[in-house]
Amino acid sequence: MHSVDECRILSLFSNNSAPSPQGVVWAGDDAAATRLLGLQFQLGLRPEWMMPWNTHPWFTPGEANAKLTPEQVSAGLKPLIALLRVLPRVSAIVAHGTEANRLAQMLLKTDNPLIWRRGLKVYKARSLHGRSFAGSKERQTEWLIDMGRSYADAMARAGLQAGRR
Repeated sequence: MHSVDECRILSLFSNNSAPSPQGVVWAGDDAAATRLLGLQFQLGLRPEWMMPWNTHPWFTPGEANAKLTPEQVSAGLKPLIALLRVLPRVSAIVAHGTEANRLAQMLLKTDNPLIWRRGLKVYKARSLHGRSFAGSKERQTEWLIDMGRSYADAMARAGLQAGRR
């Protein structure tokens, strides 16, 4: 469902929890995946226009939803750069959670020309799962609206029209 050729936005997650039942990268749990899919649907963000990726792109058994260590975050930089080379049209990263944002900021500090050539922009977003999304329904709605603004802006930067399917 995701396309290497059509991808414009990278969704970077901070989790190192167990893989989804299908064995793929996901937002962290069923509730988080539902939130993200709902947001994408409302914006008209087609799956082929975005790609999910984990800050630490390896699953660490027995450490479900644990905070990533600085070493794990740093270890994710080379694979992230390699992924961006495979995704030539990505111009935005939506970094969900503290560790994802830390990795995205590390990426921006490298001297890799793909960053300035593409005008890569990073959007800091709240993690979609666990304690990060614990709050009243009103607060959760506010967080989703803020996240939607980030994705809508990333879509506009990439020339993708919100609401178009």
